[in-house]
Amino acid sequence: MATGETTAELLDACCRLIDLLNTPQDIPFLSGLIQREIIYRILRGPAGARLRAIATLGDQSQRTAKAIAWVRANYAKPLRVEDLAKIAGMGVSTLHHHFRALTAMSPLQYQKQLRLQAARERMLMDGLDAASAAFEVGYESASQFNREYSRFFGQPPMRDIRTLRSPTALPMEFGNRQSAI
Repeated sequence: MATGETTAELLDACCRLIDLLNTPQDIPFLSGLIQREIIYRILRGPAGARLRAIATLGDQSQRTAKAIAWVRANYAKPLRVEDLAKIAGMGVSTLHHHFRALTAMSPLQYQKQLRLQAARERMLMDGLDAASAAFEVGYESASQFNREYSRFFGQPPMRDIRTLRSPTALPMEFGNRQSAI
């Protein structure tokens, strides 16, 4: 699953499809046309290239999805791309190519993002300090974690958590970075 920007044209088409509920007699004639327009707008929009890549990968996308699922389930464990390629039944360079097509990042970048998001959640929800959260999600060095966290979220871990917990924090601040999947 992914999130991203949308266009006014896509929103308009979605609204027109919903508006058909007000005129049920038009649904058989217009819903298919509007649905095709929505698909067209999605494929022509910001995520279109990635969706087209996913649609044309076929069996490779299934294998890559298996690798993605493994990383999601095991993000706290050390990751060797060679081992991940074996899990997916692919060569290393093929895995890299297809993994990037599906997630817009390499397997190691994907793992790092999962770790950072999981650590943030543990600090926020479970009250862990930065070092404890870092070690729980698989980091071996608290200083490396702090550098990567600051780079990804824009501020050091504990300052970020204080900001998120402050009564003036906006809901948007909780998701100031978008995931690819």
